[in-house]
Amino acid sequence: MRNGFAATSDFASRGMAVWVRCMVCLAILVLCGGAQAAHRGRDHVTNLQPVPVSPELLPEQRIVLHRNAGTAEDVMVSAGIPFPPGVLRDPHDLRILDESGQEVPTSVQPLLTWYFRDQSIRAVRAQFHAQLDGPEKTYYFAIGKPRQKDASGWPYTAGLVDGAQGLHVPAVLATLTPAWLCASLIAGPQLPVSPGEAYAAYVDAQFKWAQKLPTEDASAWLFDRPSTLFKAYIRTGRFDYLQAADQSYRFYMKYIKRGALPISPICAGGFTFGDKPCDVKYIYIEPILLAVALTGNDADHDQSTVDNMMALWNNGGWNPRPGPYEKATQYFTERLAGLGLLATVSAYELTGERRFLDDISKRVGWLSEHQRHNPDGLGDDGSWRNSWSMHEDDHYDPATDSRGSSPWMSENIIDGLWHAWLATGDKRIPPMITGFGRYLERFGWIDTDLLVNPHDWRSGCAGENGQIAWYWSSAHASDKALMAIQESDGWYSDAHNVELTLPVAAAWYFESDPKEAAALKRRLDKLSGSYSSQCAAASDTLRRFNWNNRGAGVVQWLIRQPAGSGLTHPLPQLAAQSP
Repeated sequence: MRNGFAATSDFASRGMAVWVRCMVCLAILVLCGGAQAAHRGRDHVTNLQPVPVSPELLPEQRIVLHRNAGTAEDVMVSAGIPFPPGVLRDPHDLRILDESGQEVPTSVQPLLTWYFRDQSIRAVRAQFHAQLDGPEKTYYFAIGKPRQKDASGWPYTAGLVDGAQGLHVPAVLATLTPAWLCASLIAGPQLPVSPGEAYAAYVDAQFKWAQKLPTEDASAWLFDRPSTLFKAYIRTGRFDYLQAADQSYRFYMKYIKRGALPISPICAGGFTFGDKPCDVKYIYIEPILLAVALTGNDADHDQSTVDNMMALWNNGGWNPRPGPYEKATQYFTERLAGLGLLATVSAYELTGERRFLDDISKRVGWLSEHQRHNPDGLGDDGSWRNSWSMHEDDHYDPATDSRGSSPWMSENIIDGLWHAWLATGDKRIPPMITGFGRYLERFGWIDTDLLVNPHDWRSGCAGENGQIAWYWSSAHASDKALMAIQESDGWYSDAHNVELTLPVAAAWYFESDPKEAAALKRRLDKLSGSYSSQCAAASDTLRRFNWNNRGAGVVQWLIRQPAGSGLTHPLPQLAAQSP
């Protein structure tokens, strides 16, 4: 055993290898079958080029260099390349080839390791010089033969030039194919965008108003803008998504407080833009992981910065210290619980440190106990039930309090649990996800009988059959109490429908009961109306792009799996044993 994980079985290894090959083959078929959905013109279809003749130039292993800034023709390229488990063990077995199949002198540096799989290389940075006399130039990477032409590498910052907002940016950015990016599992299992995909069109339409770097609205960074954009790039291979992700990541990390102490009121590791250094809901580790893997950027973070960011999460910053839910009057928000778990998983994926793995187990345990043995004595309804009064920082009165949960904030918990399951295979997680899926189906959605004038709280963009979840849901509070909250705070809470496809689809993936699975499938079909162009055009708050899409991309993979297949899929067989 290493890092507390059990050795991988031969059967599981074969299962993963077959899965990766199938993923790549499916992705290639999608790419060769037609243009990707929702692209806004030919300039976005940079990965759809003629298949090269040389057997070494594999279409799915294409690298396209894009002019990002500056004007020099001789450019220093730093390309991030992620790998599925078991594909690359020796960095010397990776070569960069030009369009004629000739090897290019290259330096290859491993940056990430599959700590929770088989210790193989998860991502590298490939550095080489290129002559860029136009907006793009194509190269390929090849695996399996030793590299014959080594080159000296350079510090990542040496290849940067001046950019907007006082940022230093790469002169070129290298895009990979969505076939390879999705199969790499860098963001968990994903599928490349398929022709005519409604969700991809929704993201593209939102990007029209979300593309510009938000430099005046601090809340536009809530729910993690850089990770949202990186994941949009993974499914499409689009340069404009990667460019926006890279710029957003650099802006975000520019405002992370360095040095000092990671405790309030100093709050090293916090996000200082908008004067929020101690507000932990703005502290994200996942974009560091994705930036390292997808751009080769290891210069905007170091171990002490990650340690401070995680220390701030663990002491709560401005909020109470995280821990078990032990009394009905305790302050709790689903957002902090979910984002804290996700940050912890990402810190483990980034560093492989056992302390972060232990913290994942503790946080999953707190959520499991909260869900199954709520101290209010009302039983297990599948939610992480808590106090509406405490949630809103109001005076607590048990006689008038509404015990319940926020459906859309609970999506953050599901996203955290999903990533924790991918990294640990913790057996406590699937029943937690199906439990909340059943709760959401029974108590989360507002019955259409209540959606009558003047109490139809929907925006209308999804049509007359549009769905809407309660702003505050409950298996115990009366409809009258929930409607009062909806009237006060929940108008147009259907803006959260897109991210709510994640808990529904994740529950589908683990649900073994055919009747429950059928209900989840019907709900997903109804929610598809929220992918409309009218819904996508709503830009009344910039952070909507983030909350809708940070975790929802995997839904397109989940809904193509058989119901309940998460209980037997080869992915968890490669993960850690449950604590």
